[in-house]
Amino acid sequence: MKPEIHPDYHEVLFHDSATGEEWISRSTMTSKETREVDGKELPLVRLEISAVSHPFWTGKVRELDADGKIDRFRKRYGKS
Repeated sequence: MKPEIHPDYHEVLFHDSATGEEWISRSTMTSKETREVDGKELPLVRLEISAVSHPFWTGKVRELDADGKIDRFRKRYGKS
């Protein structure tokens, strides 16, 4: 392999915002936000949804509405 053409592959802390679950994995992703875990400073990558909270994997249907778009849709087109 050619040297210095591949991105840095390192440990990253992922945080699922929907469930609050956190796990450490390896990735080329990075973030300005960091958190210390077991004495190591790791980049923190926040996810809106992951396999832990995705309806396909959990079998549960949920509404994820961070911007209020569902409420606006229901007001406009919902039953009166």
